Amino acid sequence: MAIGRAAPTVTRSDVWIGTAQLGDMKREIRANGTLVPRQIRWITAGAAATVQQVVVEAGARVKAGTLILQLANPELGANFEKQKAALAGAEAAVAAQKALLRSQLLDAQAVQAQAESDLLTADIKRVANERAFAKGAAAEIEVKQSRITVEQDRKRLDIQSQRVSAIRANVEAQVRAEEAKRDEAASALEIARQQVDSLSVRAGIDGILQQVDVEPGQQIASGAKLARVARPDDLIARLQVPEALASDLALDLPVDIDTRNGKATGRLIRVDPSVRNGSVTVDIAFDKPLPAGARPELSVEGRVVLGTLAHVVNVGRPYGAASNTAGSLFVIRAGDDKAYRVPVRYGAMSTDRAVVLEGLRAGEQAILSDTSQWNGYDTLRLR
Repeated sequence: MAIGRAAPTVTRSDVWIGTAQLGDMKREIRANGTLVPRQIRWITAGAAATVQQVVVEAGARVKAGTLILQLANPELGANFEKQKAALAGAEAAVAAQKALLRSQLLDAQAVQAQAESDLLTADIKRVANERAFAKGAAAEIEVKQSRITVEQDRKRLDIQSQRVSAIRANVEAQVRAEEAKRDEAASALEIARQQVDSLSVRAGIDGILQQVDVEPGQQIASGAKLARVARPDDLIARLQVPEALASDLALDLPVDIDTRNGKATGRLIRVDPSVRNGSVTVDIAFDKPLPAGARPELSVEGRVVLGTLAHVVNVGRPYGAASNTAGSLFVIRAGDDKAYRVPVRYGAMSTDRAVVLEGLRAGEQAILSDTSQWNGYDTLRLR
């Protein structure tokens, strides 16, 4: 008890008093949230432009190919024509290079064919001279000359064959180089085409045009957000779970969702790893179609089912209590008009119940509301 100070007096009706129980405790986490589309498409500007016309207003149902906005940028049109001309020039250069190199290859192949013919003729003469020499009808020198001619023609043919192979390889290399330039021009043209096409802003998916963020005459930069389209028939629940209870969350836990128009069951498919404003965001996917009237941004309440703990001492969840932590409670003893601070150790938590591992017995009452204003006292008087 605080030294030199009397215990404060508290009216019973001003505090929340709960009674500890021994038995099964159903564990569930309750959280509020909204229905949101699972599939949302943000449409951004593909290039800097001016908004020329808003074709469809927010709230309308759209198809993937529905024109939403018409933008304008004359420079993109001019660049597209420039790239078309560049591609035509590159294609012509490929054709011209192929024709030129094909002509060079044909000339080299003609020389090779002539060398083959000369070698064949020289070899025929060699055979004839050798036969004539064997019969004594030709001189030895003629035989030797014919053999030398054959050898010279064979070397000439080998050299020309190598030249043809080299020219053929050069043809392939130079054609590939020209084709690479053509492909580069084609790629530049495709980019220019996409930029021109991006001036006609389309929905991209079937759904509802939820918002349009620009107006006619507005100048926009490349990458700026233009509009948002969502699928209203494919919804998930997005709940905000208090940070103190989020440690017990796990994927695929069953969840009951109350849409106020009916109830639906689902499973937990995502737990945000970060905490924002004291809450953790979780997403719930549904196993069956939602009740009639379900729509995006509809407020819902969810119950994440964690299971049941058997035969445990449990009490209404005290203010500020967290799972598996130590704390203290003002415990009211039977027949006494005072509450005494008692150290306690909590176990698992639910939204409205807490397991008490130490410090509180079944049947005992304790003040569960915020008692931080009496942190300096170990005893409270009740009236």
